Parts: sequence; structure tokens; C-alpha cells
Amino acid sequence: MRALLKYTLLPLFLFQACSNEIKEEKFDIDWIYSDEGRMVGASYNTAWINDNTLYLMDMRKPKEERTLLKMNPNSSMKMVPVVNSEKISKSILSAVGRTDTSMYIEWPSSFSSTGNHGIYFFEEDIYILDVPNESYRRITNTKSEEKAARFSPDGKKISFVRENDIYIYDIRTQKEKRITFSGSETNLNGTVSWVYWEEIFGRKDLGYWWSDDSKAIAFLNTDESEVTKMHYVHWKPAESELITQRYPKAGTKNPVVKLGIIELTSSKLKWVDLDPFEYLCRVKWLPGNKRLSVQTMNRAQDKLDLFFVDRATGKNVKKILTETDSGWVNITDDLYFLDKSFIWQSERNGYAHLYQFSYEGKLINQITDGNWALRSSGGTFWMRQSVVNIDEKNKQIYYTAMKESSVERHLYRSSLDGKTMEKLSGPAGVHKIYFNEGGSYYLDVFSDRTSPPTLTLHNKDGKAAHTLIGDRPEILAEYDLQTPELFTIPTRDNFMMPAQILKPKDFNPSKKYPVIFHVYGGPSAPTVFDRWQGQSLFFDNMLLNKGYLIVKFDHRASTAISKKLENHVLKAMSGPIEREDLVDGIKWLKAQSYTDPSRFGVWGWSGGGSFTLNMMTNTKEFQAGVSVAPVTDWHYYDTKWAEFGMKRPVDNPEGYESTSFVKTAKNLHGSLLLVHGTYDDNVHPQNSWHFIDELVKENIQFEMMFYPMRKHGIADDEARIHLYTKMLSFWELNL
Repeated sequence: MRALLKYTLLPLFLFQACSNEIKEEKFDIDWIYSDEGRMVGASYNTAWINDNTLYLMDMRKPKEERTLLKMNPNSSMKMVPVVNSEKISKSILSAVGRTDTSMYIEWPSSFSSTGNHGIYFFEEDIYILDVPNESYRRITNTKSEEKAARFSPDGKKISFVRENDIYIYDIRTQKEKRITFSGSETNLNGTVSWVYWEEIFGRKDLGYWWSDDSKAIAFLNTDESEVTKMHYVHWKPAESELITQRYPKAGTKNPVVKLGIIELTSSKLKWVDLDPFEYLCRVKWLPGNKRLSVQTMNRAQDKLDLFFVDRATGKNVKKILTETDSGWVNITDDLYFLDKSFIWQSERNGYAHLYQFSYEGKLINQITDGNWALRSSGGTFWMRQSVVNIDEKNKQIYYTAMKESSVERHLYRSSLDGKTMEKLSGPAGVHKIYFNEGGSYYLDVFSDRTSPPTLTLHNKDGKAAHTLIGDRPEILAEYDLQTPELFTIPTRDNFMMPAQILKPKDFNPSKKYPVIFHVYGGPSAPTVFDRWQGQSLFFDNMLLNKGYLIVKFDHRASTAISKKLENHVLKAMSGPIEREDLVDGIKWLKAQSYTDPSRFGVWGWSGGGSFTLNMMTNTKEFQAGVSVAPVTDWHYYDTKWAEFGMKRPVDNPEGYESTSFVKTAKNLHGSLLLVHGTYDDNVHPQNSWHFIDELVKENIQFEMMFYPMRKHGIADDEARIHLYTKMLSFWELNL
């Protein structure tokens, strides 16, 4: 295989060291990032439509064979094509202006409420799929980029942002209307600045919100003029290009945000009169569309306020409740309005639970309680949304939580008065739940560490109604895959850290194996789950076949078990407190009969890249490490994330000093491969530049790999293949 043949010139002693472990692999890195590799373990893309119709696309099939399917569980469990694939493909080619024949149907960014239309982006213009007519239509054709497109609730219009102003497109008349007029390079309407996109809205451009009656839009206006500038150089053109990004560093000025409400029939604009705040975190319309809710937060992020605002005036602002925390308040999307009350997620007792309040902000009752937490089963880890359905008629609420175990996610149902609770999901593992709008059915995407996802349809009581994708044991057999074992590792104070280990099929407990520890870290950012691990499992199996054991474990603040554990890292994120747990875990592993204490490696990406440097400059536990896109000093990261745990540099200078790996670079122990994209707009390359400079000052040798014009994820296939090939080579040479 290609990935193995590349190493035929390695010194003989390397092969002697690993000869017993090397096996013929049924895949290589190129295959992992191929379409075929991605289809292994894939499921359906799905969307519920208002009429209880389920739209699906089978992602297990090659792209050219995929089509849009539908199923109505009220009438039939049969999936039928929605459109003629050949006709649609020709329509796409015509709309885009292409003459080749390689176009195929993709899953749209969103569907209208009726399911009659879907939104697509091609080369920064917007297209819509007309489902009844089986055709594509181009709705924008400009030199400017259009973004943040979404349907109005009634499905009759499409809103989008162009040159930082909001536009409305009428699907019937095919005419667009501009509704804001102040957009500029630093004044944004309806789209968000980088720090809001990344940290507050979970990598979603949520800069405006339609009212449910489709007659008004609430939107953010963002002034970035005082925000710190970051610069990147694109060196490939003969005349290099300078790229500028507005990015607020810790301790610097944030973008200034205000909330507007615009009536679409009259074009009347009102600005909401809010108390002073630092972050505007959430906006949601109340039933009846006469009021909207707004969540704001202070700079220290230890206080969050919920307001109700009058639509007609933008005034009559009423503070409904306030959340406070000794560390920081986590933003939640679990806010739901009922007839005479609303549901709210809070961590006020140290665990994430649901509460019911009156519209005046009076606590009615706590719905869930116990030494466990609500937790979503998908999405970015810093987003908090666990409620999946509310049946107000029967006074029941459905949500996902980690009550059984911190490595599992299950579906539960409780009465709104909190007196009853029952588990609805089946086997141990992770269940991702998607209810239809009426709440009569839900989809369960289930996997555990030993099996790829299954997809089943259930009624609201948990009874399975139909299996779309069943068990697929043939995948494990075909690729001869080993899957992780779950266990726990004790710390010095007997906190039991969730852990997993991958062992070869012929594992011999009397043999000494080298170990690679894969780490992430960060508050409430677990890496250990009882779920299918996708592409990473294939790469880990390649390492297994080269003789390594692969280990993950989570320090107490990263487990997501409770806010109490999260707060352990206050004013010292990625610092000595978290390192203490990780060192305990590594020492425990070194004491096991089957590990070689002299051959331990560590690697991670982003926060994991930071922890790699933390361990390699503050301990001597590792002989080699790979650090990808690390934060090396919190001064270099953004306000929202750096300051929630660290607070401002002026308020916590000792903490910023004790967590700076630039300061400890001179103590680097072991062989290091440092990796960064030169256009990383999340963790800026200056993090690595400064760390490297300190290594140079001390004449400390290391390896480095920079990927030109790649962002934080180094996401294109060519770069990923190159990076993981380099990592394989690095481990063979250094561990």
C-alpha cells in the first residue's frame, strides 16, 4: 500500500523493532480521505418537514448515486425518490453554467418549511432547488459574496447578507429587496464577527432572526472598528497578498453590538434599549411575535441576564432572570416558551438541569435533578442544548443527558413538574435524537465504540417503528478493525478519569508496548465516548499495526460531568491543575506490565496541541510529541474564550504567566513535531512563531511543518494526507 511503501528506506533497526507488529493493511491514509473511506460508517442526511415528511439522502452511496428521498411514517415506511436525479443534475449544470457532466445532487444547507425548496451555494452565489418542478434556479449573480441565507418561516422568502447588509428575496416574484443600508467593512448587519461566529454561536452565522409570522426580522449590528487587526500573507502570487482579520485578543476591545428590529412591510427600524453589556448571546422570539427574548453577558462572563423586549417599540425591556457563577456562566440554547411558562437550563446547583419559570421570572419548579448533567449528543462541545421535544399537552419534556455515564448520551422523558423520569433509548452508547415537529416520531442515530451508526425511527414512547440502517458488523470484519476498550484511571485523590485504550488483536499482556496518548483537554471537552470514532479509528488502527497502543483519557474538568469540575481550571486553563491529572494518568499507565515507560508519545490538535506542549515542557514523561495548531500563550487567543476561564490579563497576570508555554519552551523534553497552518484564523500562527523563537534562542532542535494558506483544521484532503503521513513517519523515527 502507498502509505507503507513510503518507508522502505528507513533504517533496518526500525523494522526490527516493529517487525512483529507490522501487518498487511486493508487501507492507507489516501483511502481514509477518499470518498470510499468517508462512506464507511456513514448514515443518512435527514430533515423533518412540517407535514411529518422525512427527507433523506443516503450518504453510504457514491456521490453520483445519491438522490433525495422521502418517507411519511404516518402512511408508509417506504422511501421514495423526491426528484428525478438525472433531470436535476442537468438543471444544476445549466444553472451553474457548466458543460461537464460531473455534477450531482448535494444535500442543501436548509429546506423551506414546506419542503418545496432547498438552498444551495455555488461559488458564493445562492441557488434554490425547486422540488415540485425538479429544477435549480440561480437567485443571485453578483461579484460580491452572499452568505447567511435562510428561508422565512412561511417558506415564501429567502433572506441573506451581501456586503454586510440584509436582503430579502421573494421566491414567487423573483425580486430582492435590501432592508439595511449601513453595511461596511467594519459595520456588519445580520452577519457576525469572528469571535461571535466561533465562540458564541458555535461556528454558525446567526446574525438575524425571523419572527414566526414572517413579518419582521431582529438582527445584530456589529461595529468592529476598534477590534484588533490580524494579518496574513498569501505568498504564492508573484505579488504577495495581505489578508486582514478583525480578532479581539485577550484584554483588548470587543466588537460593539446592538440589536435592531425591522418591520418588513413598513421598513420601520427600532433599536432595542438594553442595559450595558459586553456580549449579546442569544435572541429568540416569544409566541405571538409581540416580544422577543435577549440574553446578554458581562465581560467577566460570570453574569448572564435574560430580558423580554417589546417588538413595537424596542423598549419596555424587562429583566426576567439572572444567572451567576463563581467561575463563568455557560451559554445555553435550552430556552423554550410554553403557554404560561418557559423552560430554562441552568447550572446553578453545579449540574446542568432544567427549570420551569413563569413569564415574570418566578421559579415554578425544577424539572430534572441529581448528580448528573444534561448534555447534547452532537454539535460543537461548547454549545449547550439538550431538549429535543416538549409535549405541552401531556406535560412532558424530552432531553438527552449523561445520567448513565459520562461517556454515554441517552434520551429521557420527564414530566414538567419533575415528579417522573424515564429512559427511552436502548443500548449503552451515544444516541443522537431528532424529533419531528409534531413530536410523534423521532430518529435515533446510535453508535457505540464497537459499531458504526445505526439509524432507527421511533414513536415518541421509544418504541422502534422502522430501521433505516441496521447493524453493520461486516465493516469491522472487512477492514479487520480493532475498537477501543473503556476503563478508568485513578488520580492521586481517587478521581476516576474516563479512559480508553486500543490494543492489537494479538495483544500480549507480558509484552512491553510503546504508547501514544491522544489528548485534547479544555473545560467540558471530553475525548472518551462510547461511540463510533470514524476516520480517526482507521488512523489509530494503522498505528496499532505498527506496534503502538493508543490511549485517551480526560482530566476532571474536561469530562463535562459537572460545572463544579469545570471550575477547577478557573484562572489557570491548560495549566498546572489539569496537568496534574494527566501526569497521574500517564504514571498509572507506565506502571502497567504491558507498557514500555521509555517509549511514551503525546499528540493533540488545537487545545490538544497546547496540552502536548504543556506536557513536553513541564514534565519529562514523554519521549516524543506532535503539537498541531497550539495556543502557546493565552494573550494570543480571543477575548470570549480566553477570558471566561482566565479572566482579563490585567486581572490575572499570574495565571497568564503560569500557563504560557512560551515561558517554558526552554525546558522542552523529547522530540517535537510542531504543525500549523499559515492562515489559521482561530489559533493564529504567532502562537507557534513565538514558541519557535524561544526554542531557537536555546538552540533546541525540533521538527516543524507549516501548511501554506491552511486554516485551523488544515482541512483539505491533500494537506490531511500529507500531515498524517508525516505523523506516521515521525512516530516510527522517534518512538
